[in-house]
Amino acid sequence: MADPKRVTGIGGIFFKSQDPAAARDWYARHLGLQTDQYGATFDWRYTDEPDKKGQTVWSPFAADTQYFAPSAKDFMINLRVENLEWLLEELKKEGVEQIGEMQVYDYGKFAHIVDLEGNKIELWEAIGEV
Repeated sequence: MADPKRVTGIGGIFFKSQDPAAARDWYARHLGLQTDQYGATFDWRYTDEPDKKGQTVWSPFAADTQYFAPSAKDFMINLRVENLEWLLEELKKEGVEQIGEMQVYDYGKFAHIVDLEGNKIELWEAIGEV
């Protein structure tokens, strides 16, 4: 059996904002994003499994958020993965450091790594169709 896919898509784009509520309102008013308190969600279907749905999230965070730490960057990308536990083991073998522990929620498993330029990357294995 072949190894699982590593990354299957972009799960979200998160960025720091001086005023997240104003940013959400601006994007809703001028670009038509359907926003809520977390941002906007874009639904899509897998090309190779058209009956399977997925989502990508767009979300402004407060400028002083520590969620992106240890990265000093103003953004973080969430990448969807097929099998997070397997991928974390492979990344460990490859010398990629995991930041913190894997977290499990009813909508998915999450873990964080930092790339070669110090960008924090959030890895997400969705549970169910999200």
